Amino acid sequence: MTKQDLVAAAANATGVTKRQASEVLEALLGTITKALKKGESVTVTGFGTFRVSKRAKRMGVNPRNPEERLQIPAMKLPAFKAGKTLKDAIR
Repeated sequence: MTKQDLVAAAANATGVTKRQASEVLEALLGTITKALKKGESVTVTGFGTFRVSKRAKRMGVNPRNPEERLQIPAMKLPAFKAGKTLKDAIR
């Protein structure tokens, strides 16, 4: 399912225009992104939790030259943990 499919489904389910549904989706995604940038987690009860995961620096191997070792820097990554209701719905 693409973003446009999601917008169309939300518009049909709520009776609003696709443009309005798209604006709401953009606002929702923007709000989640801003919270994650601040290091906050976002919990949608029954759906799941978006959070920032920290990955430590590590050594890697250059795929073009397997004998060359590379230092991969530490970084922050977005992560999602599904809630119980979502897990049960999929099972």
